[in-house]
Amino acid sequence: MITQPIIGAWTFVAIAFFALGILVYVAIRSRTRRLDLEKAIQAFRSLDIEAFRNLVDSGEEAFLRESLSPKKFREIKRQRAWAALIYAWEAGRAAAALAKIGQAAQRSPDPEIAASGVQVAENAFRLRLQTLGACLHLLTEVVLPDLRGPSLPPLVDQYERTAETLFRLGRFSSRGQGLARPKSA
Repeated sequence: MITQPIIGAWTFVAIAFFALGILVYVAIRSRTRRLDLEKAIQAFRSLDIEAFRNLVDSGEEAFLRESLSPKKFREIKRQRAWAALIYAWEAGRAAAALAKIGQAAQRSPDPEIAASGVQVAENAFRLRLQTLGACLHLLTEVVLPDLRGPSLPPLVDQYERTAETLFRLGRFSSRGQGLARPKSA
């Protein structure tokens, strides 16, 4: 006779094996995927950093606070915070992709590309951390639009440093050195 605890245990084991299979599939898939530096650079360039800077500018917020009624200000601030949150989220996604490209570049036989890869990976990691903090900050602004908090210039500055390093890496790799991961292993 099969009891309820045994069925629960076998169900748990089946779910664990299923989850392990998914993890193995994702790990193998990400190891064999070719990194496309040009595509990553284009995705990074597609973020309009000036529009993001405008959305998080404390001077712009002060102007809106003085010019609008409190109710209208809260409405506009929520919309601006949501838009800035989307920018920050996309910058974080781009940073995660850039970290992978930086790691691949570190394995290059060209010392300039390898050094730039280290810088790209480090800057991308810092940018990813800052985007996570910015997303939390912006979610707070969505929920509490009257709360006055610091602006997010470090995020914008880190984005620009990462972009500069990435574009330098793109110039190096365009000299003939690709950043493809090996297809085997």
